[in-house]
Amino acid sequence: MKKRALISVSDKTGIVEFAQSLIGYGFEIVSTGGTLKALKGAGVPAIDITDVTGFPECLDGRVKTLHPKVHAGLLAMRSNKEHMDFLKKMDITPIDIVVVNLYPFKATISKPGVDLQTAIENIDIGGPTMLRSAAKNYQDVAVLVDPKDYSVVLDELANGGITKDTKFRLMYKVYQHTSYYDTLIANYLREKLGIKFPEQLTMAFDKVQDMRYGENPHQEGVFYKEAFTCEASLAQAKQLWGKELSYNNINDTNGALDLIREFTEPTIVAVKHANPCGVATADTISNAFNKAYSADPTSIFGGIIASNREIDKDTAEQISKIFIEIVVAPSFSEEALAILTQKKNIRLLELPGILSAVPMNAFDMKKVLGGLLIQDFDRKVVDEDAMKVVTTKAPTQAELDDMIFAMKVVKHTKSNAIVIAKNKTILGIGGGQVNRIWPTEQAIAHSLSSTKGAVLASDAFFPVDDYCAQISAKAGISAIMQPGGSVNDEKFIESCNNLGLSMVFTGLRHFKH
Repeated sequence: MKKRALISVSDKTGIVEFAQSLIGYGFEIVSTGGTLKALKGAGVPAIDITDVTGFPECLDGRVKTLHPKVHAGLLAMRSNKEHMDFLKKMDITPIDIVVVNLYPFKATISKPGVDLQTAIENIDIGGPTMLRSAAKNYQDVAVLVDPKDYSVVLDELANGGITKDTKFRLMYKVYQHTSYYDTLIANYLREKLGIKFPEQLTMAFDKVQDMRYGENPHQEGVFYKEAFTCEASLAQAKQLWGKELSYNNINDTNGALDLIREFTEPTIVAVKHANPCGVATADTISNAFNKAYSADPTSIFGGIIASNREIDKDTAEQISKIFIEIVVAPSFSEEALAILTQKKNIRLLELPGILSAVPMNAFDMKKVLGGLLIQDFDRKVVDEDAMKVVTTKAPTQAELDDMIFAMKVVKHTKSNAIVIAKNKTILGIGGGQVNRIWPTEQAIAHSLSSTKGAVLASDAFFPVDDYCAQISAKAGISAIMQPGGSVNDEKFIESCNNLGLSMVFTGLRHFKH
């Protein structure tokens, strides 16, 4: 019985050469539409699908391969006598190889201003149906969706035939491919309908790289990016220098990017183990780095730097004096690159969209064993109209500005979190503690600069004990910002009044677990 291959592809990479090779191995080629035209134009003899089905392509090409003579040829089990007798009776030729990749739905909806009807017309129907039919009968049919597999199949044909193991692997790739494709369609329609949290959730990701290892050397790790990533995503960064990023590099850099997006003035964020360890705003990015470094020159060592301005020569010279793992910025000047690329162990990431807003349809996700937690991004810091001065003494405008600055950092510090700031520079951070006393002590102890006239921000309300107010006042802190909301708020307010502190309630908690 003659061997037959059906070829219908949107991505025509390597398809002419592959088809020519199949003919050399005794296959006849059946094809459709644009693929048929491309093959014949290259001198490859191919049979029009309409000559197989006896039915014309119709409905503007919507119906080409949806026919029993195609699907019986795909699904007939060669070991089943009844199946093969039926094919013979109906004059249906079995199909042994299927090469199909689908209408470019992802590319279509990625175009600016694409309308719904255009998107719908790029939903493939016949392609997925053929793929699924062929894959179900993988013992007898080799089905290819990826041009990378052409050489594998040809090598095995040269050695006597396509192995069952290869056919099984190709089967897997089909269902992975069609699942991804359908997920793109479903998510596009879900967005159009404004459905936030569907009853069933599927997500589409593309593999970026295998990691050298995961969080620790004995763990394996991989980096995937969402099928559609926003401009602010780390997955969109271009690496200009340095060895590939590790699992921890990516996690920590993402934390730095989350924080840097809070600021519009020239700002430097230093992060260590996904927690901020130095943040400062200034008139220039060079001055911002100097302030951030001076506030905690110990913790920044081996850390990650995020900048919301171009890294210039002066900033690069400062960075080059210490060991920094990664610098991510919207751009680097030529002088800065010349300086920083002298350092072998630094990675430089260019992310022009570093300050782009996170889309409203993006979510904050956390994987737990057997499940997935999903929530909106925490898009607020404070609501200035809702803030309330609760003490007798009111903060100055400078203190208020510093408290809002500190609260931006609190928001991205592991709870329980306390941050001390002065002149839009972080002096001390206490985070990841199981009570609010310890991070307060920690933030004060870690403030290497004078805390006189500094302010303190907390991610949640303080316990009734006024110890935190007492040690803050003793350190010279003049103002506190916190959400409020405790049944014992009045007692803490009284303590602040007695100590001469001003305090502002925001009504917004910023836990980060």
